Amino acid sequence: MSDSFPYTATGMSGPAIDAFAITPDDATDLALTTRALYSGSGGDIAVIMQGGGAVTFKAVPAGVILPLRVKRIMLSGTTALDLCGLV
Repeated sequence: MSDSFPYTATGMSGPAIDAFAITPDDATDLALTTRALYSGSGGDIAVIMQGGGAVTFKAVPAGVILPLRVKRIMLSGTTALDLCGLV
């Protein structure tokens, strides 16, 4: 497949270029810092932000993309399932 924009720089306001499944873990950072999170099913998402702050996003609806730079998704406090990191 051809790419109509092969020389366009990927900025934070542009679309993600890759994604990965996330398994929440209280002790391990993600392999990549996200530019956004996708929640496949609703619930709470407990995160450690790129800057180090800890926060729980409550009652995130299914199918939502949150524009968050996250380095860890905590198992404790996360009830949402089917999480994906967008980069």
